[in-house]
Amino acid sequence: RFSLLLLNLEEYYFEQHTANHIINKNCKDERKFRGSLKICSKSIIFEPDDNIQPIIKIPLRDCISIKAPEDNEANNPFTRTTSGGISVVCSQVFLIKERNVIAPYKTVRGRTEHLFQLDVAGKVGDVVQTLHQLYRASCLDKMGDQAAMITAILQSRLARTSFDKNRFQSISETLHMECKAEMVTPLVTNPGHVCVTDANLYFQPLNGYPKPVVQITLQNVRRIYKRRHGLMPLGLEVFCTENDLCSDIYLKFYNYQDRDEVYFLIATYIENHIAEHTAESYMLQWQRGHISNYQYLLHLNNLADRSCNDLSQYPVFPWIIADYSSSVLDLAKPETFRDLSKPVGALNKERLDRLVTRYQEMPEPKFMYGSHYSSPGYVLFYLVRVAPEYMLCLQNGKFDHADRMFNSIAETWKNCLDGATDFKELIPEFYENDSSFLVNSLKLDLGKRQGGKMVEDVELPPWASGPDDFLQKSQEALESPYVSEHLHEWIDIIFGYKQKGSEAVAAHNVFHPLTYEGGVDLNSIMDPNEKVALLTQILEFGQTPKQLFTTPHPQRIIPKLKSLSRTSSHSTSIAESPVSPNEESFEDLTEESITLAWNNIAKLKLDKQYKIHKEAITGIAVTCNGSSVFTTSQDSTLKMFSKESKTIQRSVSFSNMALSSCLILPGDTTVISSSWDNHIYFYSIAFGRQQDVLMGHDDAVSKICWHDGRLYSASWDSTVKVWHCVPGETLSNKKHHFELLAELEHDVSVNTIDLNAANTILASGTKEGTISVWDVSTATVLHHAFLLLFLLFAFFFCTDSRHLLSTGEDCCFKVIDVQTGMLISSVTAEEPQRCFRWDGNTILSGSQSGELLIWDLLGGKITERIKGHTGAVMSMWMNEQCNSVITGGEDKQIVFWKLQY
Repeated sequence: RFSLLLLNLEEYYFEQHTANHIINKNCKDERKFRGSLKICSKSIIFEPDDNIQPIIKIPLRDCISIKAPEDNEANNPFTRTTSGGISVVCSQVFLIKERNVIAPYKTVRGRTEHLFQLDVAGKVGDVVQTLHQLYRASCLDKMGDQAAMITAILQSRLARTSFDKNRFQSISETLHMECKAEMVTPLVTNPGHVCVTDANLYFQPLNGYPKPVVQITLQNVRRIYKRRHGLMPLGLEVFCTENDLCSDIYLKFYNYQDRDEVYFLIATYIENHIAEHTAESYMLQWQRGHISNYQYLLHLNNLADRSCNDLSQYPVFPWIIADYSSSVLDLAKPETFRDLSKPVGALNKERLDRLVTRYQEMPEPKFMYGSHYSSPGYVLFYLVRVAPEYMLCLQNGKFDHADRMFNSIAETWKNCLDGATDFKELIPEFYENDSSFLVNSLKLDLGKRQGGKMVEDVELPPWASGPDDFLQKSQEALESPYVSEHLHEWIDIIFGYKQKGSEAVAAHNVFHPLTYEGGVDLNSIMDPNEKVALLTQILEFGQTPKQLFTTPHPQRIIPKLKSLSRTSSHSTSIAESPVSPNEESFEDLTEESITLAWNNIAKLKLDKQYKIHKEAITGIAVTCNGSSVFTTSQDSTLKMFSKESKTIQRSVSFSNMALSSCLILPGDTTVISSSWDNHIYFYSIAFGRQQDVLMGHDDAVSKICWHDGRLYSASWDSTVKVWHCVPGETLSNKKHHFELLAELEHDVSVNTIDLNAANTILASGTKEGTISVWDVSTATVLHHAFLLLFLLFAFFFCTDSRHLLSTGEDCCFKVIDVQTGMLISSVTAEEPQRCFRWDGNTILSGSQSGELLIWDLLGGKITERIKGHTGAVMSMWMNEQCNSVITGGEDKQIVFWKLQY
């Protein structure tokens, strides 16, 4: 029946002794109860073996005297039965769990004497001495002085003990480090010793509670996070699962060096087994639909220091549903949902106007909301039915007033909209499968409401047939298309760029400065009393999550057919793009074959290879029927290779300068080549001659793209030019007509460009590593996406145009969100990758050493290496079905690759 929750906040449980509790000694009605006497830093607790009897808690500050019988009395043979006795006289005592019922504590006021007879009489002297020491600490006026004295007593006890090595699972284990720490659970911490070996992490509590040793096998560890605990960087949380809300152990260390060393030892052990996940890597998985909205929010909470073991930093989830009155929940109506772009405090305009007026009149430091959206009180408000002892611990043995309890979902939502000081969000339990927090299954007496009604189960909205149905529908709402399209707006407020600064002010999202990470430096506060008071205030008030993003969070990619409200300018409704059933099924088949190809891309096999150039191959283009392959090279030639006859059928040189890329115009009649001599050459396939030349740049042309009569050329002269090309009549020798439509200026040489699938956005990359994203229709820059600071080799849009993958001299693949310009993932290679193709999840790249590498982008690892060229792979072509690949190398060869299922 005893738990650490019977202790006060910030109290420690030191030791226990088997004893008898004697009431009314030497009287007719003398009673004796056997049980366990527990010595704690601020109280004496006696837990009787008989469950009917209450647990007795005597606060040390309420003690009048604590003493053992005098020595001469102890030696008296007539009083031998009371040897080992400790007499405690107090002015107040709490009775807890009488008849084993969880209920508010009963307070017995007035002078009472309690005699505790220890089984081991020899320990009486030590116990009394300890109690006197702790009594003196509890009588100090100032909280800071009390805390300092108790900490000194604790550290002295820890210094006198060490980890019991007999607890190691194996005698062959090697000890890496040992230190002092506390195990953290909600509202309480338990001091002890930590040990890390080559196989296990151990924690041995000083008091042996709840068990002599806690063991975590390192092989089972999946995730590990450094935590901020009590505003200090001293916490460490270890998970042996990938997606669970609760961890396997949370430790708080006494200095950050110990914490960092334990983190290093465990992280080093597990890094060979699993990839470390960042907010950006989870974002990519979420955007692409690999993890659910619920899982993504869980991971963000974890990364932002939110933990189930710390109620002041409990995971925060949003209110999603705004309709708690309808009999049917309609997830197709936007009105069903809460506006996710605003914090709870800004959802009611009238209330917000009052708060803003007060904010404007307030002296510095200003804040809009006097309470937070997440605090220990709010968490236990929701969980009181399943965690009543936590509520009693937090509120000094009392439940809240019955009318302030979590009585109804609709009432709670209304209060969050209208209440003057209620701005709370939800907790993860609202989107999980355990509905017990909505039901008073423990039959707790939570009080009587004003109308005389007892507080029982939570009242559910009409659209829910029961607690399980309520959770089921809440989960459906969280994963609905509407929420998927708007969840990034809520992330911006809670974890993102609208959390602090001018963006927070504009979004009406400003809380008390002390709630933010870095809002106060506890180390700079010298007065221990001020420090304790401030820390208590912050922990009770609640804390804002660690900021994870400083730029707008990208939107989730919603499959068009499932889309509910199309806010994106790039998504078109079915009505806007009519597709005949036959076409649609053909597209589906193509999509299926592409998916199949990428799923089997590791089965790519070298088919044939031919040495056809004198220098490195820079570009590859293939005719529609696949029979002719055109290649450009640094040897200044354009060559036409016949797949059928396996011979070079054409070889043409336009100048003595290297050619950088080539493409074939629709109809397979013309090949365009870009050259380092500043020119772009048009070559007629049918007539085997140079048809035209565009002298369009002042320096080498590095890359060209073509769409719908428009040519896009990138150059080392720091421009990208957009040309409208009217084809000439080949027979009459009329030249192409070129009209310059736009000139996109850059600060330095442009190395590469790519058009998205819809040909609405163009991305350009420079030798310094800046990627710029341009709106093709207006020739205006949407944003300079990210400064990579390394020479870029190549990048390509994903098929859905939402992401751009780049590779450069820094050996990194970087995924950039096109809408926001945010770098959302980075994977490091051992060597530069010169060219690649990708489908959003998997990358096929050509490496500096000549191998083809297959990458799992989300896992951040190479899944296959395929031997190919003897020098760097310089260029790559892939057909539309993604089952045929041609590469060109520094070794002057072209290699044909086939997918063999």
